[in-house]
Amino acid sequence: MTGHTMHRQVAILATAQALFQTASVLVMTVGGLAGGLVAPSPELATTPIAAMFLGTAVMTFPASSWMAKVGRRRGFLTGSSLGILGGLLAALGVWLASLPVLAAGTFLVGAYQAFAQFYRFAASEVADELFRPRAISLVLGGGIVAALLGPTLARVGGPMLQPVYTGSFIILAAVSLVATCVLAALRMPNVRVDHVDPTQGRSWLAIVKQPSYLVALFSAVTGYGVMILAMTATPLAMVHHHHELSTATTVIQLHVLGMFLPSFFTGSLIARFGVIRVMLAGVVLLVGHVLLTWTGTSFYSFASALILLGVGWNFLYIGGTTLLTTTYSPSEKGRAQATNDMTIFVVGLACSFSAAGLLKRFGWQALNELLLPWLAVAAVLLLWYGFSTSAKARAQQVKGSV
Repeated sequence: MTGHTMHRQVAILATAQALFQTASVLVMTVGGLAGGLVAPSPELATTPIAAMFLGTAVMTFPASSWMAKVGRRRGFLTGSSLGILGGLLAALGVWLASLPVLAAGTFLVGAYQAFAQFYRFAASEVADELFRPRAISLVLGGGIVAALLGPTLARVGGPMLQPVYTGSFIILAAVSLVATCVLAALRMPNVRVDHVDPTQGRSWLAIVKQPSYLVALFSAVTGYGVMILAMTATPLAMVHHHHELSTATTVIQLHVLGMFLPSFFTGSLIARFGVIRVMLAGVVLLVGHVLLTWTGTSFYSFASALILLGVGWNFLYIGGTTLLTTTYSPSEKGRAQATNDMTIFVVGLACSFSAAGLLKRFGWQALNELLLPWLAVAAVLLLWYGFSTSAKARAQQVKGSV
């Protein structure tokens, strides 16, 4: 693939990422609020968001298997089509005041997300070795558009039709339709997993038990789980503390900007300082988020905490993805990638579903304090891996010089 073609395909994937994240952020912004209007109890308010993550977790392996058979392009088009159906079904659920129908719609949006999570891996496949970390970062950087569009469209669509938030989900379906048109222009290398001799690959257990794989997986899970729990609870917490929806959507916008704006230089930071140092910086930033929640419940407290939450997620998630791509061969990528993403979204499901209940029981500050032990384990694991790999590298240098 030529340099021009490579950059064009990465640009298409980044645009598709922007549109997919717009749909996802829209659900994260109003899903809990819409759920609260139709749920029989406050603890079930975040069910639509949890259903989205359930859809992603359930569909990750089928999505990977389907793309192994038909290729990335057809698989991605399947995913965006599910996004269209999901947005329309969720709108119907709001209109019918039915939590199950609303959750079924966001479940399909989660299925769309299952396919879209492979955009970053597709970017690594079209990019050469030198461009690969930056290609992954640029695709995830498409979420900057989502930071501006997602909460804005959620807010604009909220009162557009009655019942409230019906219009938000119709807009989600329209965004997914645009994504389908964009992905139709994608051209991937004609390389599929079923064209590779499976006997050349290691077993699933052999792949997963690699220290580098486990570190990449746990770090990405930590970044995503911590981010989802806090982000899901934020709109509910802000409304509880008498902030307007427009104020809450502004905080979500700043948070999503924090998630994706660093993507333009995260790849460069990894190339300069190493992936482990960048991931450790992500853990430190997430601890900073927790500390900032102690400053109160003003707009500035929420906004500053959520910005650090976004940047910390970015460093851990891109770092984890970059490290993960070094742990498998082409014949192993389907199993390795799907296991990684399914685990991430199972944790995301648990965090999103428990957010409303934890917020009601503990309150905003205490909910975030629960994250500190999790972050401590991640930091210890990264330090151990960093020291062990450095020791191995030094030993190899000494052996090579003898």
